[in-house]
Amino acid sequence: MSDHFEQIAAGLDQYADVPDDVLWTRVTTDGECMRLYASGQAPEFSGDIHSDRELAARVCAGCPVRGECLEVEFRTAGYLSLGVWGALNEEDRRAVYPLWLARRETGDRE
Repeated sequence: MSDHFEQIAAGLDQYADVPDDVLWTRVTTDGECMRLYASGQAPEFSGDIHSDRELAARVCAGCPVRGECLEVEFRTAGYLSLGVWGALNEEDRRAVYPLWLARRETGDRE
């Protein structure tokens, strides 16, 4: 599973130089969850890791801004954010965050 998390962190490298406001605009304009919330069809997350992970996977499956969503969440909330961002629940984000942070601190980008 750690290889999977490494791949996610590496995939975010493409957003390293994108300004925060550009990321936020993309997420709030094109995010599938934003469309669902705006239409009153927002899902209810239970707090159960497994069911929330499954629900996030369904909601985020076709979302064109998963990477941007995760990137902006790491930049603004960091390690202790809540909810589902970038198709990852809290547990998964907490596994990816230190890998993402290390890549940013060392400039280790592909």
